Amino acid sequence: MVLWTATGVATLGFLVALEIVARGYGFSGPITEQSREVVFAPESGPLLYGGLALTMVVLTWRQRLIALGIAAGVDVAFFLVRWALDADMNFGNGALWVVLGVAVLGLTRRTGQERLLLLKGTGLGLLLVAGHKTGDTWLLITSKTRATVLDAYVAAADHALADPSWLVGRFLNATAPVSTGILHVVYGQLPLAAALVGLYQLRRVAVERRFPAHHLVRTFLVIGLFGPAIYMIFPVVGPVFAYGTDGGAWATANLWPEVLPPVTDPQPIPFDGITPRNCMPSLHTAWAVTLFIHSRDGSRAMRWAGTFWLVGTLTATLGFGYHYGADLLAGVVFALTIETAMRCSAHGWDRAGVRLVALGLTVFAAQLASYRWLPTEMAARPWLYGPLLLLVTGTVIHAYVRTARAAREREREPMPEVPGQRPEPAEPAEPAKAVGTTGAAPTGTDDSQDPGATDAKPELV
Repeated sequence: MVLWTATGVATLGFLVALEIVARGYGFSGPITEQSREVVFAPESGPLLYGGLALTMVVLTWRQRLIALGIAAGVDVAFFLVRWALDADMNFGNGALWVVLGVAVLGLTRRTGQERLLLLKGTGLGLLLVAGHKTGDTWLLITSKTRATVLDAYVAAADHALADPSWLVGRFLNATAPVSTGILHVVYGQLPLAAALVGLYQLRRVAVERRFPAHHLVRTFLVIGLFGPAIYMIFPVVGPVFAYGTDGGAWATANLWPEVLPPVTDPQPIPFDGITPRNCMPSLHTAWAVTLFIHSRDGSRAMRWAGTFWLVGTLTATLGFGYHYGADLLAGVVFALTIETAMRCSAHGWDRAGVRLVALGLTVFAAQLASYRWLPTEMAARPWLYGPLLLLVTGTVIHAYVRTARAAREREREPMPEVPGQRPEPAEPAEPAKAVGTTGAAPTGTDDSQDPGATDAKPELV
């Protein structure tokens, strides 16, 4: 309870700080944006219902049906009022009302473990929505505070990887609209896929009345919390903006994806105050890797879906020009490091976990440093730096697979019996021996005709 209270206070403090910073730049922060959706038209109805779905994992099936009915009824009422007033139309207010209602129910009508369970469910649902709002605020802050971007550095370093964004971009142009149509759905519905896997992992919460020690949603939220902070350190907008038509007058040239950018001495590029600097690391890659990892424990269909979403997301991030190849490698290392830290925080830190987190942090820092300070050398020697980048990333992947496999085997091992931990079953009382008999005492199942044999019964242990 102390840990959850401390986490709640820290999260609230972070949101308040972000709200103050956002107000300083002239726009509303995550607290204001989420509060206004109690009454006004929400930005994303599916997101609010996704939060409701996470909250409902603590409810029984009867309670879930009631909650959905109330949410739908509130949304219908809001729809009719907005239609009559000719206001902006959207749905989702009912879902937010029910999530808040679960919190009120837990505080006023429940006590002890049941109260804590309902508040955890509410917090999970609200954090999903708040995480989205926080990410939007972070992106606005990056565009307002970082007047220049470092795309020229990453583009030069990407020559060591054979410029994968340009290669995949040409491939998608050649196979459009089929490939682009599918990948737009995959890229845009990554949160939905994650919510489905998270709900699968939390499906037994209502029965067991407790949350699992570790699940997908925890890592997803932490990635979204810490990832945008790296954007402030290493602002990058992506090839479609820095070298393509989406950058407009701010683009250095209209090169992507047909013409490779020249290898010159890179310099920071001035850019507009609107486009988010959200490339380094690729959080879509980090989330897709996390989704892939957690789908391994599901059914065969879920495992195939996790693989499909990972491959589709990587292809979309490159082929749409949203990221460079260097961003993706950094995103993989970032995801595995966060996932390991979250798993260790839930199941306990061991030497292998500490080593892996230290390795991930070291490799991630080395990646960012090399992209910033060695891009021309990397472009001049792709035969050396390209395999080296893949090798260090593969080292983190290999270390994670070994550590996760060993941890899974330890979790499956039966607990050793400790002498004296359980009381030994009592020895059955020795029945009285029949008169005139020797050897073992007769029982009630004995065929002896001695009267003592019918009176003696075995003791049930």
